[in-house]
Amino acid sequence: MSTSKSKKTPSSRAAGAAASRNTDSAAAKPPPGMSHDAMAQKAADTEEMVSLMPDNRNKPLEHGHDNALRPPAGLTVEPASASVTGSTLSEEVSSDKVGSSAARGVNATIEPLDRVRVDSGGQRLTTNQGVPIADNQNSLKAGLRGPALLEDFILREKITHFDHERIPERIVHARGSGAHGFFECYEGIPQFTKAAPLREAGKITPVFVRFSTVAGERGSKDTARDVRGFAVKFYTDQGNWDLVGNNMPVFFIQDAMKFPDLIHAVKPEPHHQMPQAASAHDTFWDFVGLMPESTHMLMWAMSDRAIPRSYRMMQGFGVHTFRLLNEVGESVFCKFHWNPVLGTHSLVWDEAVKISGADPDFHRRDLWEAIEAGEFPEWELAVQIFTEAQAEHFSFDVLDATKLVPEELVPLTPVGRMVLNRNPDNFFAETEQVAFCAAHVVPGIDFSNDPLLAGRIHSYVDTQITRLGGPNFHELPINAPIAQVHNNQRDGMHRQAIHRGRAAYEPNSLGGGCPFQAGAQAGFMTFPQKVEQDKVRGKPEKFADHYTQATLFYESQSPVEQAHIAAAFRFELSKCTVPAVRERVVASLLNASPALAQQVAQGLGMELPAALPKALVVRTSPEVKRSPSLSLMARPGDGSVRTRKVAILVADGVAGEALSAIQSALLEAGAVGRLVGLRIGTFTAASGAQMQADASMENEPGFLFDALVLPDGPKGVEALAADGHTDEFIKDQFRHGKTILALGASRALLDAAKIPAALPSGEPDPGILRRDGADLQATIGAFISALAKHRHPVRDADPPSV
Repeated sequence: MSTSKSKKTPSSRAAGAAASRNTDSAAAKPPPGMSHDAMAQKAADTEEMVSLMPDNRNKPLEHGHDNALRPPAGLTVEPASASVTGSTLSEEVSSDKVGSSAARGVNATIEPLDRVRVDSGGQRLTTNQGVPIADNQNSLKAGLRGPALLEDFILREKITHFDHERIPERIVHARGSGAHGFFECYEGIPQFTKAAPLREAGKITPVFVRFSTVAGERGSKDTARDVRGFAVKFYTDQGNWDLVGNNMPVFFIQDAMKFPDLIHAVKPEPHHQMPQAASAHDTFWDFVGLMPESTHMLMWAMSDRAIPRSYRMMQGFGVHTFRLLNEVGESVFCKFHWNPVLGTHSLVWDEAVKISGADPDFHRRDLWEAIEAGEFPEWELAVQIFTEAQAEHFSFDVLDATKLVPEELVPLTPVGRMVLNRNPDNFFAETEQVAFCAAHVVPGIDFSNDPLLAGRIHSYVDTQITRLGGPNFHELPINAPIAQVHNNQRDGMHRQAIHRGRAAYEPNSLGGGCPFQAGAQAGFMTFPQKVEQDKVRGKPEKFADHYTQATLFYESQSPVEQAHIAAAFRFELSKCTVPAVRERVVASLLNASPALAQQVAQGLGMELPAALPKALVVRTSPEVKRSPSLSLMARPGDGSVRTRKVAILVADGVAGEALSAIQSALLEAGAVGRLVGLRIGTFTAASGAQMQADASMENEPGFLFDALVLPDGPKGVEALAADGHTDEFIKDQFRHGKTILALGASRALLDAAKIPAALPSGEPDPGILRRDGADLQATIGAFISALAKHRHPVRDADPPSV
């Protein structure tokens, strides 16, 4: 029907124009359209558009099982003009503030972050309302010595904003560091998933990644023994996908019902708020000792995985089993793995403790500096794909988050790489305000029935609403997708989008049916898994096997790594004040490894208790009894020394030429050789050349470096020997398994620090290079090769030999 073809008379035109100017009623008969009268024409065009949708023809398709698998696209009608679906005809009026009218089908709030970046170069100071501030030094007073005046709106605005500059920190993962980058797909796996980042070769997807510790507060230290968060936000053209994982593939609990209990137990004890960022206390070990399903995760948490050398040198895991769905709705199960190109490397405990005192921002600084230097961190994304039928035959349950799928059982398939190549412009606006959520998935990614995952799907959204001040946290620039956002959500705190039009519901005809549902072909579809079970609270029988994979992990470690696990249990449990708590944990360890339990009991000066009763009496027969890939030693990385930091000690009188050559060679190899002096400043080499030390042994202790170079030159060596820091510097490097190069006369410094000339076996220590400097190029080559090993575990001793 077209009212524009109706015969128009002067009176009907006037009536139509008058009727269109009212918002509380309308005539029984639609007025004619009048192109010369915008309001009347809009009313006529609106009537025409609405009449073209006399009913909801999709309504019958909402019922029945078959229809549930094929929801249709929503009904739409094309309006005769843009004004029909708009809020106001005055949208044609523009200004420097309002701009122009909204572009059809565009949500500008998700455009690149350039729209909100600010640079104040060359600009005068203003209030938040843009009023220029004449004096930012003094508050308004009644006379020079008089009282401050309440009318000083500039002072009040400044102080009020300052008083509210902090938002509630995350309950867990409060301390984090982030960066921008991209994900590049290799060949694509469309046969398994229609998810945009994984469908086609060469597809580039922007990402923002946040690494974090779990237990500590926002101001805690970086190097605590803890799980590390590894959260990736993919800004896909299908919407945002958040792969929110950890640097360990398993977790402490099996059901989200226990998550508040776990966090309450590991956080500082409520009566005195200690300890901060540590699990070495009674409440944590009391809880996990009563939750034997935690045993596998405890092995990981007590291993070197819990104290990574760098965020750039740790793996990441999706933890849960997810579903992948292809275009025709076929489903497979999937586990996600991030593998760092630089290899998976760790700190040793003594090193981590000392670093936390000298530089509590060690990991945050490391990530920032690497990106600033153009040494962009890179990971490869790999997936383990298996069918539901295969999973049914595994000896463990893939829905149990305390279990992993051994790579020997289901190999990894590389699907792409991720590169972090840009630091944030503003930590708060980006890293602190970024909001991840396990529920943020895109078409092609779906959930399994993992009961821990089910709780995370709810918990993250709920947390962000509180932390970021309301339901519109998705409109913060860092959280906004690059895909268009169109829905009928309105209002709420801090709403930024300004929607035009009067229809904020669906179905509608007043908005031309828009925004309309995408339908099965274009929209997200949940996998239609059949559910024919009773509603119960309980766990599957396979969930009751609490020890088989704990044994697998421990038995897959190298002897040095096993020793570190035992030492970690010993240290943590020694901090408990209730002996019965220790005894219960050791009793549980007996079920995973009698040898480990014996070492821990001996280290705690206690008798070996009886083994804890098992929930599952019948022993599981695992498919894999040893998985070498679970050892850090199996992941050395690309073998380069890029981004490694080397201390080069200097003093007046050292042989400077060799040090300059070493520093240049390290820089060429991508490493950083820092001149570390008795103080910062200028030193004069034996040749008379000037050297500038930008660090001192006081402000940059030895444990902050990956390797050490001791200089030649009798006078310089004598000056270094007179400073007690030198001895500490050398001993820390030795105890932590680092590479040490001693040139010429500086070999006396090794002797003074009682550094043994060989290993206890009589073999030479591969990480101690004593050179006379005769063939400097060969010496440099040997040093860089030794540095590439990261550390030399053959030197490891408990207690330390030096």
